[in-house]
Amino acid sequence: MKQFITAGLAAGALAFGSSVWAGDAHTWEVEDNFENVGFAIENAIIGAGLVIDSTSHTGEMLERTRPATGSDKVIFTQADIYSFCSATVSRAVMEINPANVQFCPYNVFLYETPDRPGIITVGFRDYPEGEMDQVEELLGGIIADALMLEE
Repeated sequence: MKQFITAGLAAGALAFGSSVWAGDAHTWEVEDNFENVGFAIENAIIGAGLVIDSTSHTGEMLERTRPATGSDKVIFTQADIYSFCSATVSRAVMEINPANVQFCPYNVFLYETPDRPGIITVGFRDYPEGEMDQVEELLGGIIADALMLEE
């Protein structure tokens, strides 16, 4: 089943090219449905030997609280954030600088907007250059695995 899902993801990701920058985030776009992309991201995280600590359903929260905020704008069709940590990478970057604890756990997000149905954006935040490059390599590898991209 993963081959079927990821084949569609790979075709979609290739159609949109490589990563794009979106406000201090590394992002990729793929043409697929949200559930397939989320499933592929979850499997890539677990496949890297990591445990998902939490999944934030940010899109649902924003939609649920929209009336209470007085807004009529629907931001996302769906949006989730997967949080997890890597003992190996975290130890390496925190041995360099204990203040790097501020970046843990690491997050991969995905979202779909109402104006671009079927286009799922996947990404992670930009980290400081240098000692946090290991984290960006880890997250980029997870997304490459999920979207079947060549690294």
